[in-house]
Amino acid sequence: QVQLVESGGGLVQAGGSLRLSCAGHISFFRVVTMAWYRQIPGKQRELVATIASAGTTTYADSVKGRFTISRDNAKGTMYLEMSRLESEDTAVYYCNTVRNLGDGRWLPLGSWGRGTQVTVSS
Repeated sequence: QVQLVESGGGLVQAGGSLRLSCAGHISFFRVVTMAWYRQIPGKQRELVATIASAGTTTYADSVKGRFTISRDNAKGTMYLEMSRLESEDTAVYYCNTVRNLGDGRWLPLGSWGRGTQVTVSS
């Protein structure tokens, strides 16, 4: 039910950088944990990174050291800074609110938006 809008995707060469944005309402950005997911055709959505309201982060092993998740609660915006992009990063990227289930598991809570397409060319 929470409405989030992803933007910033595009076509980039391997090794390049890109910044994605996720815009929501300022009120809930102060209190909820947020996450970036991605999905390619034929595969399930996979969790990319999470960030708690106070700034604590987690990352998937595949992006650790290359991607940085951040948030600006005052602006109601979450970001994903992507660097050293690889062809395997090509996917539709989505943002959502999440619940920590423990043991490294996270549950998406909101509905899925349109996402933003990231295409990494070689």
